[in-house]
Amino acid sequence: MVFLAKTSTSEEWKVVSSAVSTLVEEATFEASPEGITFRAMDPSHVALIDLLWPKSAFEKYECDKPFKFSIKIEDFMKLIKRADAKDSIEITTSDEMLVLRILDGYKREFLLHLIESTYGPTPLPKLSFNVKAIMAERAFEKILSDISAISDHMTIEASKDRLIFSGKSDIGSGSIILERATQDLLELDVKEDSKATYSIEYLSSIIKATTSDAVLLEYSSKMPIRLELKLSDLGGRVHFYLAPRIEER
Repeated sequence: MVFLAKTSTSEEWKVVSSAVSTLVEEATFEASPEGITFRAMDPSHVALIDLLWPKSAFEKYECDKPFKFSIKIEDFMKLIKRADAKDSIEITTSDEMLVLRILDGYKREFLLHLIESTYGPTPLPKLSFNVKAIMAERAFEKILSDISAISDHMTIEASKDRLIFSGKSDIGSGSIILERATQDLLELDVKEDSKATYSIEYLSSIIKATTSDAVLLEYSSKMPIRLELKLSDLGGRVHFYLAPRIEER
């Protein structure tokens, strides 16, 4: 079997491993001639990650037939953190091992034991979204941080020209308004006014794991939200689904 995946920087691998680690401890990646994919839910079945990393997004990619490889994501993160941002990364597999090469001024090679997996396919939820918004990632992260000062959950309300983010708890409430076509709300398409509430902890975890300049946010009233984050300018993306908090008052 032939498998080799090489990126010109380490950032993509760091983003992927950080994003995956927000939900699971063990990860089963699927490699094929077309690229690498990953999909899994967290143990509570509240959140789901769907990774698409096409062949075209790698500096070099070879895979002669589909196969799966499973790793402990924490162990992989310890190794990938050894790489500087501009180091190129090469991943191969050999004899039940994942081979990680960090290529810069000198060449480093780590072997990581592959693990047995109880992997089962995770279906994607079939959803249609009434709201689509593109926001500056830094703005979304700041909003999550601001609302977390008052609540563990954030309500998102969308109307034709604005998004309202709010939270409330026993100590009080807070809200943030983003108007259409501002520097933080780059795009807003609302088919129907929508309102739903989500866990800030889950949203913050995935946003902090990624380095995207912008985040695509899609949702409908009392339905799951989907965030899309790009891996790099070359391609690849992470979809993050999060179920709503049902009890809205």
